[in-house]
Amino acid sequence: MGRSRSRSSSRSKHSKSSKHSKKRSRSRDRERSKKRSKSREAKRNRRRESRSRSRSTTAPARRERPATPPERIDIFGRTLSKRNALDEKQRKEEEERRAEMERQRKIRQQEIEEKLIEEETARRVEELVAKRVEEELEKRKDEIEREAKLAEEQLRIVEEQRKIHEERMKLEQDRQKQQKEEQKIILGKGKSRPKLSFSLKATE
Repeated sequence: MGRSRSRSSSRSKHSKSSKHSKKRSRSRDRERSKKRSKSREAKRNRRRESRSRSRSTTAPARRERPATPPERIDIFGRTLSKRNALDEKQRKEEEERRAEMERQRKIRQQEIEEKLIEEETARRVEELVAKRVEEELEKRKDEIEREAKLAEEQLRIVEEQRKIHEERMKLEQDRQKQQKEEQKIILGKGKSRPKLSFSLKATE
């Protein structure tokens, strides 16, 4: 019996303490929500005040515009504002013209440089080729001289053969000429006839 009473009393105490803690937490939440709402309201009021101040400061500035001064006229009867605009236009045109001239000058300069580079490259290639040819000629100098002596010998042999051929042709022509003359003589003898002579005897 004693144990049951102690248990019931402890349960009642625990329930009471939990109720008190819940009440405290609720009151704290209410205070926090009140503080939040107050801070939000204060921020809204500050924003409204800043907007009203900015409007009050900008309104007179818009209303109070400085009056435009009267246009001045130069000796040619043109207003200075128009003259300034014309001068500005001429200045821009002059700058554009100078920029175009500079661009054309750079293009010409680039073309000249490219041409010089091409000429220098071609000259170096020619020098390299000439050097290689000279080296090859030096290497084959003996062979070329030997081939040249052989060519001279071949020319001499060809010349001798030509002379021999000419002699043979001349002999052949002489032989044919002699044969023709002999044939003419033979034919001439065959055609010739003996002459008949008539003599009259004297009467005694």
